[in-house]
Amino acid sequence: MSWHVAEEDLRAYARGELQPPLLWSADTHLADCAECRAVLASAWDSGALDAAWSRLDAELDAPRPRPLERLLLRLGVADHTARLLAATPVLRRSWLTAVTLVLVMSVLTARAGHSDTLFLALAPLLPLAGVALSYGPVVDPTYEMSVVSPLHGFRLLMIRTVAVLTAALALTGLAGLALPGFGLSAFAWLLPALALTATGLALTPRLGPVVAPGLAGGGWVVLLLVAEAARNSGDHVLAPFTAVGQGVAAGVAALAAGLLFLVRDRFDQSTGGVR
Repeated sequence: MSWHVAEEDLRAYARGELQPPLLWSADTHLADCAECRAVLASAWDSGALDAAWSRLDAELDAPRPRPLERLLLRLGVADHTARLLAATPVLRRSWLTAVTLVLVMSVLTARAGHSDTLFLALAPLLPLAGVALSYGPVVDPTYEMSVVSPLHGFRLLMIRTVAVLTAALALTGLAGLALPGFGLSAFAWLLPALALTATGLALTPRLGPVVAPGLAGGGWVVLLLVAEAARNSGDHVLAPFTAVGQGVAAGVAALAAGLLFLVRDRFDQSTGGVR
């Protein structure tokens, strides 16, 4: 081979400074020329080569972002926030599949000729359960990571709450569209769902992430049982799903949201494993 790459070009190649088209010519030539490869090896900075291999190893070993995390990153969410949000247990396929199956079964029950009360009674409990399972040292695999993350504990809780509510309410809303008596009454679960979720969150700093949502959900079940017992034979809907009941639910949601705002700093405290 009569032609060889100039030594200064090889040094520029080693530094990553050689520009096309000389770069392309050097790449092609080095593949077949042992003499130029030897010159390049003597000009190469061994420290830079070791650093390049280290960067490559770190890139290969780094966990690959899941689709949800990649979507959040494209939407401009900070990488640490996207990682914490994507790791939310109830945003995974297993939880979403379980919620979908529950909603499908309740809709099929209503379409089979039974009352849609089962759907309206069950729907508010799904967001409450989803939010309850989205944080805390028992259920959150990234709990230690969230403790040291540069996020206010209340802010992290709100980020996850909004994400879980969006997923749960979207699935429940789609299920509501499939009810046989579709109309505004099919969305009578929405205000109770917000009231239950806000109440569970507001009680969490005092009662903990397990007892608080459990108490809110149990109170909802008791309320439905009392409403069923007090319902007259001519009533078609339970009291919580009437106009008055919806107004009460809106008031409870507003009061619980205000209380949650007042106790927001307590979500940064390590007592009771709230975070």
